[in-house]
Amino acid sequence: MSHEYVPEIAVDREGKEHVVQGWQGDYEGGKLGFWLFMLTEVLMFGAMFMTLTYYFTLHHADFIKASSELDRTLGGVNTVVLLFSALTMGLGLLKMRSGDVKGAKLMIWLTILLAAVFLGVKAQEWTNDYHEGIFLGLDSMQAGGGKSFGEILFFGMYFTMTGLHGFHIIIGIGLMLWLLKRINSGKVSPDHHILHFNIALYWDLVHLIWVFVFPYFYMTGAGVIHG
Repeated sequence: MSHEYVPEIAVDREGKEHVVQGWQGDYEGGKLGFWLFMLTEVLMFGAMFMTLTYYFTLHHADFIKASSELDRTLGGVNTVVLLFSALTMGLGLLKMRSGDVKGAKLMIWLTILLAAVFLGVKAQEWTNDYHEGIFLGLDSMQAGGGKSFGEILFFGMYFTMTGLHGFHIIIGIGLMLWLLKRINSGKVSPDHHILHFNIALYWDLVHLIWVFVFPYFYMTGAGVIHG
């Protein structure tokens, strides 16, 4: 299968053909535009982390107690899975740049598989949380239901931030499937791979956010021993 990039051609009133400078050909512009988008993501999650830190100072003991109830094993497994997925995504981009299109596609598929594993582990963790009575909407998570206000606040932020992060994982899977389609059609190639670069950059942000989520939520109460 040919992976030759076919540029778009425009014809002026005099019948002369001109190559249209699209985003695939504008490498620097494509990177700059995506970096600006990434800035908005950083601002959104950064505000959430700042809020989490602020309330941690107000409900220190409650946050530590609530954190100790989370499953650090499953959280740790997901951390390893996501770090490996960042590796496979990076290797895929390197292979694309070197001209190994088949190898790049294999790495993208491995990244999709690892992303699906991450979602599966997170779904199991949330299921366990539900059965343990610490899921949003349960009576135990309401005022007077047995949890302190600080604990309810902690779990509310936990489900909000991990849920939003999971949504970004799903978006990432969709983007990678789209990338594979573009590669198969020859619209992404070693000479025109800005889309691959930007999706890899997006995936780096996804795993970087989790690197902060894991210690903030799971490790805060690591020293608590339940009797």
